[in-house]
Amino acid sequence: MEQQNQCKKKLRLCVATCNRADYSKLAPIMFGIKALPDEFELDVVVLGSHLIDDYGNTFHMIEQDDFDIDFKLHTIVRGEDEAAMVESVGLALIKLPDVLQRLHPDILIVHGDRFDALALATAAALMNIRILHLEGGEVSGTIDDLIRHAVTKLAHYHVCCTHMAKQHLIAMCENDSRILLAGCPSYDKLLSSNHRDDYMDIIKEWLGNHVQEDDYIVALQHPVTTDIQHSIKIYGLMLDALISFNKKTLILFPNIDAGSKEMVRVMRKKGIEQNPMFQTVKHIPFNHFIQFVAHAGCMIGNSSSGVREAGAFGTPVINLGSRQTGRETGENVLHVQDADSHDKIYHALELQFGIRYPCSKIYGDGNAVPRILKFLRTIDLDEPLQKTFCFPPVKDCLFKDIDHILETQSALVIDLGGTNLRVAIVCMKGNIMKKNTQPNPKNFEERLELIIKMCKETMQEAVSLNCRILGVGMSTGGRVNPKECVVLESTKLIQEWASVDLRTPISNALNLPVWVDNDGNCAALAERKFGLGKGVENFVTVITGTGIGGGIILHYELIHGSTFCAGELGHIMVSLEGPECSCGSHGCIEAYASGMALQREAKRLHAEGLLKMDGMDMKRSEPITAAHLISAAKMGNSSAAAVLKKASTALGVGIINILHTTNPSLVILSGVLASYYQEPMQQIISDRALVSAQSVKVVKSHLEEPALLGAASMVLDYAT
Repeated sequence: MEQQNQCKKKLRLCVATCNRADYSKLAPIMFGIKALPDEFELDVVVLGSHLIDDYGNTFHMIEQDDFDIDFKLHTIVRGEDEAAMVESVGLALIKLPDVLQRLHPDILIVHGDRFDALALATAAALMNIRILHLEGGEVSGTIDDLIRHAVTKLAHYHVCCTHMAKQHLIAMCENDSRILLAGCPSYDKLLSSNHRDDYMDIIKEWLGNHVQEDDYIVALQHPVTTDIQHSIKIYGLMLDALISFNKKTLILFPNIDAGSKEMVRVMRKKGIEQNPMFQTVKHIPFNHFIQFVAHAGCMIGNSSSGVREAGAFGTPVINLGSRQTGRETGENVLHVQDADSHDKIYHALELQFGIRYPCSKIYGDGNAVPRILKFLRTIDLDEPLQKTFCFPPVKDCLFKDIDHILETQSALVIDLGGTNLRVAIVCMKGNIMKKNTQPNPKNFEERLELIIKMCKETMQEAVSLNCRILGVGMSTGGRVNPKECVVLESTKLIQEWASVDLRTPISNALNLPVWVDNDGNCAALAERKFGLGKGVENFVTVITGTGIGGGIILHYELIHGSTFCAGELGHIMVSLEGPECSCGSHGCIEAYASGMALQREAKRLHAEGLLKMDGMDMKRSEPITAAHLISAAKMGNSSAAAVLKKASTALGVGIINILHTTNPSLVILSGVLASYYQEPMQQIISDRALVSAQSVKVVKSHLEEPALLGAASMVLDYAT
């Protein structure tokens, strides 16, 4: 037996490393190989961004680890765009054959999914050198997937990190006997070194003496080569959110993929390197990086270290964009796939920062290297390289996504009208998940009792709909003090509804925060969040229904006024001697253009025998309404047309007064009369407004339930 061991040929292994990230996975294996000189010979080839000054000349850390580098290959073509990546692969393919021919290894060890790894695997496969591929079978959302799986097909042996990755490899036709489930080699080092006593000294060395444990952020965002411009946009939004969040932050430079130069420009344009809350670094030693990740308040970006290494410490992670889509993650990772706004990323920071999660061992238990060395010993160099195939089923990967959280967050909303009381559930995207309607009681006690009863019933239904109620929003007629949630004065249609405190009884009964505003203001809020006013800085909403109401948004904020009567658009006076209004004054817009005003004029014309036209279907028992007036005008009734022209003119002149006072860029009409008034109002503005206001557009709202949606927006905007 002893003679057999002496005669057994040592396995010659070549480890090729391309960048700081793959070296953190390869280094533990290299140490293990080096510790067994009687069994293995180790050759080291360094290429890629290791040799680039802008990326930290990270080959020095390999030398500091006391490894002899056999070959340094300059393979990177600068440019950091798609063409440069392709040219870099080509340059590597030109240089590698000579190196591999000189070394003539038995096995080439390649890691991951970088374009350099594709060049290495291609060269070795064509030269009949066996390939051992680390971290195959994993899934992510970018071109890395294509490269990783291409290397898998070129490789002869596979060391994977998770059960799911092994299943993927088998499903990709790889032979089960040539797959080792070992875990991630970097876990061997990080699990043994994260409890260093001097960790705060390391952190303070980089971030300064005032930094505290769990009170800083690690940010690492790379380009997504399949959607470079979008990934650059996400990077800028991330930096904006971090600036707003105002926590000490360590930012590592992105990798060398296409788009990295533009990302660095974005960072410099925002002054990150001069901002005292940020420390930017091109490279940080892995043993230092471990301490930063282990003790951070949060990690943010799209690096695989966020979904892999950070889980070992329970560090909260915010994964931005699609780069890691499909990777297995622990509960510490919150995905923001559609990272399309500063607010969404900032909200994710609020949710994650400072939380500690259970430590995850999805990617390893700290014993990967002994398993890998044992696996290497079993490789028979006389065995044919032919692969066998099988196709087991593969489970889908589940993960927690911020869009799902925001979708299930919902508002319980109340709309109190003159006739009906409605209670509904509205989700974050503005969908009405449930709506219940009852007649509005005539007295205060019965009305409040019914409101609370309907709210409780609707909240029970929210459970089955998977809706988490954040608060209660209420829309009501009349003048409202939204700060105190008090109805100061009511409309004539709602009796016993003045000087009413709504917050106290509703909040006490439901144990939820309560917001209240009048229906006109709610319509404006609905347009701001869900409708045509979304993203518009200054606009006016006009409700044309039984009465005339509305709301004014200036600089994205709703205007209430000193006594909460701003936006009472129906009571703008357009005539000194006009008809009497429901408010007691004369000549208000509402006295000319509201549904009640048009009904009044329709009844007058009918009494005078001037309304009915040939072909009009008017039953004797049918009440005369504004609809009859409009129908008669359309059929050529000059008297009806004159009434409508005066109504349109009154409304148009009133809106012109608003344009000249607040100077909005948009007028949004809603309500049953919006379709009729839109065109005449646009014409009146063009004819009578100041030149500077004539171009303001009048549009018809597409929201079917502005009162409910506006009530919901108060909750969803301020409770999240």
